[in-house]
Amino acid sequence: MTTIKERLIRRIRATGPMTIADYMTECLGDPEHGYYTTRDPLGKSGDFTTSPEISQMFGELLGLALAQSWMDRGAPDRVLLVELGPGRGTLMADALRATQAIPGFHAALDLHMVETSPTLRARQIETIRHPLTHHDRIEDLPIGPPLFLIANEFFDALPIRQFQRTETAWREHVVGLTGDRLAFGLSGPVAALPHRLGDTKPGEIVETSPASHAIVATLGARIAKDGGVALIIDYGDWRSRGDTFQAVANHKPVDPLAEPGVADLTAHVDFEALAQAASPALASAMTPQGVFLERLGITPRAEALARNLTGPALDSHIAAHRRLTHPQEMGTLFKVLALYQPGTPPPPGVDPE
Repeated sequence: MTTIKERLIRRIRATGPMTIADYMTECLGDPEHGYYTTRDPLGKSGDFTTSPEISQMFGELLGLALAQSWMDRGAPDRVLLVELGPGRGTLMADALRATQAIPGFHAALDLHMVETSPTLRARQIETIRHPLTHHDRIEDLPIGPPLFLIANEFFDALPIRQFQRTETAWREHVVGLTGDRLAFGLSGPVAALPHRLGDTKPGEIVETSPASHAIVATLGARIAKDGGVALIIDYGDWRSRGDTFQAVANHKPVDPLAEPGVADLTAHVDFEALAQAASPALASAMTPQGVFLERLGITPRAEALARNLTGPALDSHIAAHRRLTHPQEMGTLFKVLALYQPGTPPPPGVDPE
């Protein structure tokens, strides 16, 4: 059976070096051997752990934030509750449990998951235990009802392109060959990023994610027209600067070219680009995850849960709270951006732009 690596080497020999975006698409999404299509990558036995797997508090608070936004908009009798890249379904299961006592909220929900992995789709159905519909793309979501959406650590895994500045232009980082080995290289000068020449110096790297921009543009158009909100939580910063392309396997950094399809490939999210792509919807100010969760009440919730815990379970709970909120952990590396309809309030926890 041909591996992804063998197929990539043949392709490069036939057609020349490929963009990092094409490389990521092949490694992560190949139907037979792609990283996300063939495994459950989460947890201690996987390659990485996300916030919902760290503590139930994360999903609970996001669910309550969406429920408050639903009430702020007059509690419409039908809404689409959507998650992009739901992992094991842990976040949504916690969100639904936390909001089950809110009158009318669950009755209004039409639950949809955007997920391409057959393995994770099966896990989500088992975990969430609520009627749901799966989709491969956001464009397949029903049209009409207000959209209430969560995307946690979704955009970091979308394909990126990398450009390195020369004196007056840019060259693109590409994946080519050195002998029989995959290797990074640079293209010739390309017409790209004229707007970034003013805030960069020769040798600096800027990353773009056309796929991310297209998805946010679709979300922004839907929310501006039909109403609702989107909460985007991911690691990154306001403006792309520097090489953030990385691979992780068994919770450790690895060479992103060593074993295509075996490691998770990600890059930091450019929140400024997402905010710009969201128009005509409004984008909130970018808010650190720790600040966002504290505003939603994570510390009182943590204290309430701690009353019933002792010993190692209590120690683990305290560590989880710190990991989600502390500035030296996920509290400042991860950011939150909310999208919402003009003329409506932003969701709880974030500030208007």
